[in-house]
Amino acid sequence: MIKKLMLLGAFLPAIVCAEVSIPEQIKPPVGNLPVLTVDAKGDQIYQCSLNDSVYSWQLRAPDAKLVDNQGQLVGKHYAGPVWEYKDGSQVVGRVLNKIDVAPETSISWLLVEIVSHKDKGLFSDVSFINRVNTHGGLAPVSGCDSNHLGAEKRVAYTANYIFYTKH
Repeated sequence: MIKKLMLLGAFLPAIVCAEVSIPEQIKPPVGNLPVLTVDAKGDQIYQCSLNDSVYSWQLRAPDAKLVDNQGQLVGKHYAGPVWEYKDGSQVVGRVLNKIDVAPETSISWLLVEIVSHKDKGLFSDVSFINRVNTHGGLAPVSGCDSNHLGAEKRVAYTANYIFYTKH
């Protein structure tokens, strides 16, 4: 069975590399093929805010390291949201769709459309990103009140990011 999956991986890298089947709601459009899958480990940074007389934790930014399947650091993910590869190429994205696979324990899985590119490199032609296999990263459930307005909390998360280009 393992050999069969490895063989299949040559033809379906997004599914096998991410060890997950991408749900229809967050699949990139037809014609986009995966070029890179990385593991992310870091934090989701939340800030205590007051909106319409209600205190709540609002997402400010991610702060994560991106590693390849050999465990080598290949990039980072931070406010923007920006994904930066080790060659200096960067992409900025916006969420097109999301699904909550395990809303009690993990942040959403996403389909992200790239809205801008910077510098030449591997990410120069990236068109979409999936965030899948998420663990953790949910907003804190308490501690946001008038005494903590503006305070930040970091919540650990892990995920896989799959980068696609148009072919």
